[in-house]
Amino acid sequence: MPIEREASVRDVTGESPSTDATPRVLAGLLLAVAVVLAATNLRPAITSVGSVLDEMRDGLGASHTWAGALTTLPGLCFAVAGLAAPRLARRIGLRAAVAVALFVLGLGLVLRVLDGPAVVLGGTLVACTGIALANVLIPVVVKASFAARVGLMTGVYTAALQAGGALGSSVTPPLEPVLGGWRGALASWAVLAVVALVVWLVATTVTRGSAASALTRATPTPGSEEEHRSLLRVPLAWIVTGFFGCQACLAYIVMGWLPQVLMDAGVSRGEAGLLLGLVSLLGLPVSLTIPALAARRGSQSGWIVTLGVFGVVAVGGLMLAPSASPLLWSVLLGLGMSVFSLALTTIALRARTSADTAALSGMAQGLGYLLAAAGPFLFGLLHDLTGDWTVPFVFLLVVVVAQIVLGYLAGRPRYV
Repeated sequence: MPIEREASVRDVTGESPSTDATPRVLAGLLLAVAVVLAATNLRPAITSVGSVLDEMRDGLGASHTWAGALTTLPGLCFAVAGLAAPRLARRIGLRAAVAVALFVLGLGLVLRVLDGPAVVLGGTLVACTGIALANVLIPVVVKASFAARVGLMTGVYTAALQAGGALGSSVTPPLEPVLGGWRGALASWAVLAVVALVVWLVATTVTRGSAASALTRATPTPGSEEEHRSLLRVPLAWIVTGFFGCQACLAYIVMGWLPQVLMDAGVSRGEAGLLLGLVSLLGLPVSLTIPALAARRGSQSGWIVTLGVFGVVAVGGLMLAPSASPLLWSVLLGLGMSVFSLALTTIALRARTSADTAALSGMAQGLGYLLAAAGPFLFGLLHDLTGDWTVPFVFLLVVVVAQIVLGYLAGRPRYV
């Protein structure tokens, strides 16, 4: 175990560790804090919108279709920018690439509240580009720099991500009256991005390196044999991508539309925001426990199917009787959506090396989010066409069932 931890710190710093164990431990803890703060920023930009979406739409004179486009942008950005993330990291270094991601995120959060509907879409595009880059790069940091603790760190990273999502949905409504409306409330999340950026730069400076060695192993140099290995013809890579895409489709439909669905069923705005926050918050205990447990077993299929069943029951309840028990549906939905932590764990476990992890992460998150991008838009469009939520939820139910099937196949102990 000491050998593994020593190698992990060398990945972080780019240098051989000192003989004193204390600096190594502190360096690892500081990098872990930076990773957690970065992860906390990867959902508020999205979940904060859902709780004020109707006010944004009314204030800007926009349609449900515009709202659908707004909730679709994250998936599209995650697809395009996610595929470009490994190349950017090779070009400027992993440390700089993560810093750029956080800076772009903060910039977009400010830009999107400065003007009308087009500017909101443009600013959201910028913010989600930063999120997309970090989505792909942070798991590579975890795999390469915490090799002896992949399951644990993936769980911590995912828990922080979900906590950020809960904060975005639950804190934004109370911030509205304090900060002068939805514009101030949404822009305030840029502060969190700035804090994460500063801590990331300090952490990677204090550890005396640029994390170059982690990037070197995770994303081979141009022209190397490993760089040209494509996973596009590997069936397992497509299964993992489909699994990731289905769970992402569910997540972004929920984050974008659940408050509106609940409010249409008679739930107050504040309660709808809290329920969406609860959905995200419930992923915390799951993320902190199940990935570490699942990583110790050869197959993760049982865990994936079990969480998927919770999602099926929740979607069915929201479709048939949304006002009967909003709290129960939200609890079940939160448990179902926590399969995200296993989706990230599966990416790491289905690859033997950091290089393959980077390739699989880029493919699964890039193409997976591309598959998921149409989800929120179609959900809103189906609502516009039918005038109710039944048909959109039938569509969502099909997505969750597909997630279970693909997740079962992705969880089996094989390698790309």
